[in-house]
Amino acid sequence: MQHWWHPPMGRGVRTLCSDDFLWLPYATAQYVTTTGDTALLNERVPFLEGRPLNNLEESYYDLPVVSEKRATIYEHCKRAIEHGLRYGEQGLPLIGSGDWNDGMNMVGIHGRGESVWLAFFLYDVLLKFQPIAQRCDDAAFASVCQTSAQQLRSNVEENAWDGEWYRRAYFDDGTPLGSAQNDECRIDSISQSWALLSGGGNPQRYSTAMGAVDKYLVNREKGLLQLLDPPFDKSALDPGYIKGYVPGVRENGGQYTHAAVWMIMAFARLGDTARTWELLSLINPVNHGSKRSDIDIYKVEPYVMAADVYGVHPHTGRGGWTWYTGSAGWMYQLILSSFLGVKREGDRLWLAPDTPPEWDHFSVTYRWGNTTYSIQATKASASQSPILRLDGNEQQGGYVTLVDDGLPHGVEIIFVSPEQKAEPVLLSNPKLT
Repeated sequence: MQHWWHPPMGRGVRTLCSDDFLWLPYATAQYVTTTGDTALLNERVPFLEGRPLNNLEESYYDLPVVSEKRATIYEHCKRAIEHGLRYGEQGLPLIGSGDWNDGMNMVGIHGRGESVWLAFFLYDVLLKFQPIAQRCDDAAFASVCQTSAQQLRSNVEENAWDGEWYRRAYFDDGTPLGSAQNDECRIDSISQSWALLSGGGNPQRYSTAMGAVDKYLVNREKGLLQLLDPPFDKSALDPGYIKGYVPGVRENGGQYTHAAVWMIMAFARLGDTARTWELLSLINPVNHGSKRSDIDIYKVEPYVMAADVYGVHPHTGRGGWTWYTGSAGWMYQLILSSFLGVKREGDRLWLAPDTPPEWDHFSVTYRWGNTTYSIQATKASASQSPILRLDGNEQQGGYVTLVDDGLPHGVEIIFVSPEQKAEPVLLSNPKLT
């Protein structure tokens, strides 16, 4: 699996990163669930061929050969998941030469280090892919997904909790990372975020973990959401090239916006609407360009997402790389799905707004094929009950059925605001109970 590559030739770097291949089944499952298009699963595509990495070789740069051997997208996804079912002594997935944070390339360089974040991500992949396997009449692999997810969740529960938050990883020698016993990187946001986003954590621990995130990683004074804290600097631990960044820059304790979006999604999943809106506003690039003084600090385009924001003097609040970042796509999902509550599954458009009290109404224009749905959402008054109408006709179930007929359609939803709701109750994932 290539970690990155350069079109059009495809020359790139092959590594031992442990999450790259799992994004294929994750994205495939998301696509099939959202669109209802299962034909993709049967498309046949080739493999890439290249030499395996040598012992203790972290990566190499080369031009792989496009193999004559082909397999369906489903088979590629299945092989990727099977390749990821490799665990260390804690029963957690091996981190290899880094996971999502490829700057932690030395944590498991000897093949024994484990990733807590990857455990949550793999858990999510397994649950998302299980119904895909069932659709493809692969009952045996659906069972593998189910039982592997159950065991993984149990192992996380037993070996990943640090007392107030989830740890980040274990080094090859078993030393924890992202633990209160560490001098640096005592807490990392993505383990906490994905405990909620995957449902693989303990619901009784969610509030505690996200409370720690708010306490240690939401830096309101600097106006940024840190990936981890404290940054790596003088510790004897060698997590990898992340330690080469200046403390407070990029992954090393600055705002890495990709992870910041996940953090806000987790607060939304927790039902904390006020904090979701607060933090969404904080990372919104538009708000970094509202005044000349803000622009003088931010120094990059306020109309696109910045991959990172510096958290160290004299560049505190300065935006980093723009335009290339994948955080833009996650920001779109955060706003549309986590915040406004607009989600599609096949030909069903689900509508469950969870906006702050000061929002009386909002509108969304949703295009499906050649058809436009104009959604008008209004907060219910004290005397009103929630209601959903499509073209004036009341709908049941919290969704409207989409029809691509080329005609304009109007959707009206009267929703209950957060202050009118009871406290949210977070349950275990129903697929595993």
